[in-house]
Amino acid sequence: MLQKLAAGNHAVPFRGPFTITRVQPGDILGDETTDTAFGPLAIIDHAVMKKGLTIKMHQHINDEILSYIGSGVMHHRDSAGFEAPIARGKLMLMNAGAGFWHEEKVKEDEVEMLQIFVRPNETDLSPEIQFHDKPVDNKDWYVMVGPEGSEAPLYVRQQVYILDAHPKAGEVVDVPSYSSLTPFLYVMNGEITMEHLTIGKQEAVTDPVNPLPSFVANEDTTLVLFFVEMTATMSMGGTISGLKK
Repeated sequence: MLQKLAAGNHAVPFRGPFTITRVQPGDILGDETTDTAFGPLAIIDHAVMKKGLTIKMHQHINDEILSYIGSGVMHHRDSAGFEAPIARGKLMLMNAGAGFWHEEKVKEDEVEMLQIFVRPNETDLSPEIQFHDKPVDNKDWYVMVGPEGSEAPLYVRQQVYILDAHPKAGEVVDVPSYSSLTPFLYVMNGEITMEHLTIGKQEAVTDPVNPLPSFVANEDTTLVLFFVEMTATMSMGGTISGLKK
C-alpha cells in the first residue's frame, strides 16, 4: 500500500541565509517505527543557501553524504585539499568515516541543494571523497550511487542505491525496482500523481511491500529515488546520520 510523507511534517532547524528543511524519511512509516531513518537512509536536508554565505570548516564523522545541487553553485573546500565548484550535474559524495572536514561557500546566485545522509555499515571507516559528472536533465532514471562494488559511479558503504530523473509535464514514468530493497521516492521540485496520491515538492512516497507503480509528472519535476535494505547493519555514530527522535 502506498504511503506518503507530507511536506508539512518537516522540521526547519535553520532559517535565514542558510535555511534547511530537514526531511526525516522514517516518518513516512508513521507509528511503525521510532526511528527518523528509513533503514540506513537517515536524513535528507533540503537546503537553500543565499549569496555570500560561508559555512566554515566543520567535521563529519561516520556520515555518508551525497551533495545534490538543484540550482546555483556551491564552492567546496575540504581537509583532503580538494577545492571544487559543485553545480547541477556535478555530484559530490563524502564518505566521512573516522573524520572529514569541509567548508561550503556561495559566491554567486542562491543555491538549492540536497544533502543526503546515509548511515554506513561500520564505524570509523577510512575517509574518502568522490566526484562524478552526470547528465543534467536526464528524463530517464540515472543511477548515481550504489553499494561499494556495484556498477554505480559513486559508492556508499551501505546497501543503498540513489537515482534521479527529470520528467517533463505530462510524461508517464515507470519506477524501477531492486530485488529485496525498499523504494523511497522524493520530489525535490515539481509534482507527480501516483495512483490516488498527489506528491509535491519536499514530499515522498513509498510502498514497504510492493514495487512503486508508474506515475505522471504534473509539471516539470526533479525526483530522487532511493532503494534501501531496511534491515541493514549500520553505524549509529554519525554526526548527522546518527540522530534519532
